[in-house]
Amino acid sequence: MAVCARLCGVGPARGCRRRGSAREQRRGAADSEPDTDTDPEEAGGGGVTEDDEAAERIEGGRPLPPSVEAGPAGRAPLSLLELPPELLVQIFGSLPGTDLPSLARVCTTFRRILRTDTIWRRRCREEYGVCENLRKLEITGVSCRDVYAKLLHRYRHILGLWQPDIGPYGGLLNVVVDGLFIIGWMYLPPHDPHVDDPMRFKPLFRIHLMERKCATVECMYGHKGPHNGHIQIVKKDEFSTKCNQTDHHRMSGGRQEEFRTWLREEWGRTLEDIFHEHMQELILMKFIYTSQYDNCLTYRRIYLPPSSPHDLIQPGLFKGTYGSHGLEIVMLSFHGNKAKGTKITGDPNIPAGQQTVEIDLAHPLQLPDIENLRDFSELSRIVLEVQEQIRREEQEREQRQEEEEHSQQPASPLGGEGAEGEETGAGAEGKTQDKAPASQPFVLPMGVISRNEDYPRTCRICFYGTGLIAGHGFTSPERTPGVFVLFDDDRFGFIWLELKSFSLYSRIKVSFQNAQAPSREAFDEMLKNIQSLAT
Repeated sequence: MAVCARLCGVGPARGCRRRGSAREQRRGAADSEPDTDTDPEEAGGGGVTEDDEAAERIEGGRPLPPSVEAGPAGRAPLSLLELPPELLVQIFGSLPGTDLPSLARVCTTFRRILRTDTIWRRRCREEYGVCENLRKLEITGVSCRDVYAKLLHRYRHILGLWQPDIGPYGGLLNVVVDGLFIIGWMYLPPHDPHVDDPMRFKPLFRIHLMERKCATVECMYGHKGPHNGHIQIVKKDEFSTKCNQTDHHRMSGGRQEEFRTWLREEWGRTLEDIFHEHMQELILMKFIYTSQYDNCLTYRRIYLPPSSPHDLIQPGLFKGTYGSHGLEIVMLSFHGNKAKGTKITGDPNIPAGQQTVEIDLAHPLQLPDIENLRDFSELSRIVLEVQEQIRREEQEREQRQEEEEHSQQPASPLGGEGAEGEETGAGAEGKTQDKAPASQPFVLPMGVISRNEDYPRTCRICFYGTGLIAGHGFTSPERTPGVFVLFDDDRFGFIWLELKSFSLYSRIKVSFQNAQAPSREAFDEMLKNIQSLAT
């Protein structure tokens, strides 16, 4: 009765139109036969039907024929079954594609109308942004419903940002709908040390529909064109790729030619151009390690960090300089009075997934004048004084907590801080910004090494922070003091005091789709997962 009321547009108090004359019931019996198929691929049956002409009238904005604007005897239609097909095409086309299979179960009339390609063409455009001329598909015998059900809907769970499991090196994969393809693009930082240059990218795989049977997965790795591949969705937020023809990755000149080609693509230079012996070893090690996978990889979903009006700058992805390791990708996120930089790509010392820097937004640094700033010992003195201040504050906080536990009183945070020291951090940082000048001169102290000498000579504000350093293989990791330097909305830097090194970071200006975290909790959980995998 509920289904009947929905379709007829009347409630039980007014009676049901399907309780009409026996003649009307017999006439509508064939069109009202229920269907039990729920698969999106079966929502419209198959092929293009006689309803296409009516659908085209709707799509082209032509007026409806006067003969179908009203129901029997000139009255307004009370049942969806009395509406003209072109109106039903427009109504059904506005519904989410995932709801259409249920609609096809109602009766054969609905099922027949759902064969109209105009409906699925609209769903492809509105849900997945497919702006290609889908009419050309008719030449190949592939319908828009096939594209939606067998390509877009089937592989919707792999759209978005992913981190490949390539040991310490990680990576950034963006899976997008590109025309009538789904393509996995691997994003690569620009060549060292040009941190402000745009990102580079190359395709690793693609999925497309060449015939009505099923979608085709092709591996794009190597230099011999697309070849047979496979994708398996392992579980939620994880999938794997496999190349079935790895011989396409080999080059006629053997491993030496493959290495030189990889070196030109990865570093933009030849081995002879790299004079630093340690850097040569790191490059060769990365080639040997990464090439063994042959594009047979497991990917885990990553989200872009959520933003807040109180954030120091817009969080997001940045590319930064890491000495002999070249440029790496870092995700900057804000957590109350802390900011964290998490590696999306990494190296044998600090692998991908580890927190490379942490900024204490509750402890800004007042830099000396430009002449004294050139003195490294003066900067070290300022930073170490703040480090000692933080140590004393932590000791006082621990003592207060112990006293409150002994007195069995509810614990209260120290000195106006919020819960776990995170609630008022953004506010404290905002007050600091209000007091700080709009910009101040900046120069690196003498003896601090920078891969990029073209760093900004003015900054907005500086904060105390810590950076993670470790030996090869992530041995003996420790956090050491440093200086976070905010230059502008898109660039920041970090001075590693113990290493006497400077890293410059520049924002990745790419609009990534399907990459927003469903909640703050989901983002925090993602950070924990990738860090635990790296550990």
